[in-house]
Amino acid sequence: MRIAIVDDDPIVCQSLATILSATNTANVLWMANDGYTAVTQYFASPANHPDILLIDIQMPGKDGLSAAQEILRKDPAARILFLTTFADQSYIAQAMALGAKGYLIKQDVAAVGPALQAVMAGQVVLGAEVLGKLTGNDAGTTGDGSAHESDESIERLLNGRERDIAALVAEGLDNRDIAAQLNLSEGTVRNRISAALDKLGLANRTQLAIEWIREHRY
Repeated sequence: MRIAIVDDDPIVCQSLATILSATNTANVLWMANDGYTAVTQYFASPANHPDILLIDIQMPGKDGLSAAQEILRKDPAARILFLTTFADQSYIAQAMALGAKGYLIKQDVAAVGPALQAVMAGQVVLGAEVLGKLTGNDAGTTGDGSAHESDESIERLLNGRERDIAALVAEGLDNRDIAAQLNLSEGTVRNRISAALDKLGLANRTQLAIEWIREHRY
């Protein structure tokens, strides 16, 4: 796979590039140290579009979230994986709401290679610490990252078609792709997602994806 690495620390960029190249995990197309340069590089030419963009959150000038938002607005098919030292619930929720394919904490560098492969396979990647932040398991938080309050599992609360759709939402597919895969109309998919959210007491599809991943990972 071809990737790009964006981090404000050039040593981190080079170290990741060396590790990923040495393990034959990925070829690094380019590197950048801030969000503005990342956006410029990404759209410099079609050949500069990586299979996955690995990007940090806090950087000088344009940060990673802003850069990701701009890239995804212009290229909705972009695969973006955040790699940062910040396990902040707000950052994680914003990243996933943008449509990122995952969020990793830098302390677990060994997980980067497998995470990249998982993203290429169509999965959404969230580390255990990240899931804990979003579901509120580590601090009892509520709001955008809270889990549904029922003791019943998603498997029992949702019907078969809703479970099928929830699984595809967790893989990062949009309504059009889900509709095509399940031979449904986009309106039906939209209605089924709304019904699932109501049953689970969730506010949006990001929470649905997080709950599905949490329940089926452990």
